[in-house]
Amino acid sequence: MTRLSVEMLAADAPAPITSAGHAQLGIAVLVGIAVIVLLITKFKLHAFLALTIGSLALGAAAGAPLDKAITSFTTGLGSTVAGVGVLIALGAILGKLLADSGGADQIVDTILAKAGGRAMPWAMVLIASVIGLPLFFEVGIVLLIPVVLMVAKRGNYSLMRIGIPALAGLSVMHGLIPPHPGPLVAIDAVKANLGVTLALGILVAIPTVIIAGPLFSKVAARWVDVPAPDRMLPQRASEELQRRPGFGATLATVLLPVVLMLAKALVDIVVDDPAHTTQRVFDVVGSPLIALLAAVIVGFFTLGRPAGFSKERLQQTVEKGLMPIAGILLIVGAGGGFKQTLIDSGVGQMILDVSKDWSIPALLLAWLIAVAIRLATGSATVATVSAAGLVAPLAADMSTTHAALLVLAIGAGSLFFSHVNDAGFWLVKEYFGLSVGQTLKTWSVMETIISVVAGGLVLLLSLVI
Repeated sequence: MTRLSVEMLAADAPAPITSAGHAQLGIAVLVGIAVIVLLITKFKLHAFLALTIGSLALGAAAGAPLDKAITSFTTGLGSTVAGVGVLIALGAILGKLLADSGGADQIVDTILAKAGGRAMPWAMVLIASVIGLPLFFEVGIVLLIPVVLMVAKRGNYSLMRIGIPALAGLSVMHGLIPPHPGPLVAIDAVKANLGVTLALGILVAIPTVIIAGPLFSKVAARWVDVPAPDRMLPQRASEELQRRPGFGATLATVLLPVVLMLAKALVDIVVDDPAHTTQRVFDVVGSPLIALLAAVIVGFFTLGRPAGFSKERLQQTVEKGLMPIAGILLIVGAGGGFKQTLIDSGVGQMILDVSKDWSIPALLLAWLIAVAIRLATGSATVATVSAAGLVAPLAADMSTTHAALLVLAIGAGSLFFSHVNDAGFWLVKEYFGLSVGQTLKTWSVMETIISVVAGGLVLLLSLVI
């Protein structure tokens, strides 16, 4: 078996795997994931280090020489960071620019001015979904918490009636919609089309966020009827600014990369000729790198200049936007290394072989694997990158749309039942002043609804497209 594993790690194409080989590779997967889970949950080790050590443990358990396992890990890490690292960096800059310039506050205030009464939960989910497009989940929470608390206090709303829609909007964007790190890594792993994934992701996200947000918030408010916590509201970013960008310009800047990537996907479908000038132009402007870079450059003028930012202030905003993503980049890169170790060890081929004998659909299998890793590690990103590595071979014979749906199935599974091993769980608990039980009945149930509804919609779409 050792010789077989070495050959698989060294060869370009995976060798046939015997039933004994399946057993050892299955054990190797369990060992690798168990090491990652144990290091993250028991020893509180950073996910980057846990994924690195878990990848080496996986290679060793599969019977591969350590130097080959190291090569697989570093190759996967390098290719993943090369594929999505710049995109994550550009997304972070755009998000920081949006927050610091007061553009995010402008969107919030404009929508809230138009909404009231029963429309308020719908306004909150709309705000969170728009702002959540370029922002990481944790940044979005910090940005929206003052708004949620302010609206709940001034309007005398139940905190859950306002908070759950906002959290649902952020969470759905985080799990399903590129350019967030999880979906980007999954797209890269299964070689899915980004534009098609984005379009189908939006199609799945809309009903999902409605059910898990405004609709579930009615139930959550009855289960946990708490007012906004009686403490000082955090300062909003724009309170120190004398002026801020307009609503239209801010919204256009946020949506620019989405529009460009969707336009590329549409042109690819309509023209369907790689040599055609129109398609070649949109292949460039609609690529995620150019789309996000364009949004950042446009944002300097539509967000930074109206806020009165000098060139030095813009430079500081870019630097501050990049600093917090070092950990995210390393986790995503290490996840790519883990994925490559899985593939080179023959684990992906093993799942492909074994799943042929099962009656379980590939999309459901991907969802279940992501759910299992999410429950164990508490990290949606770790669940996404690990599950994508495991099921990537299943996408080889899939159509473009089904490969995109595979990405969305993984993303949906990665959001399942956030609990005490998830940093997001404690963030929500502390900001909203809830007990552990109350957080489980609201936030955790909401995350589960998102996962199940999105997973179900993905399966339904797979039957009709």
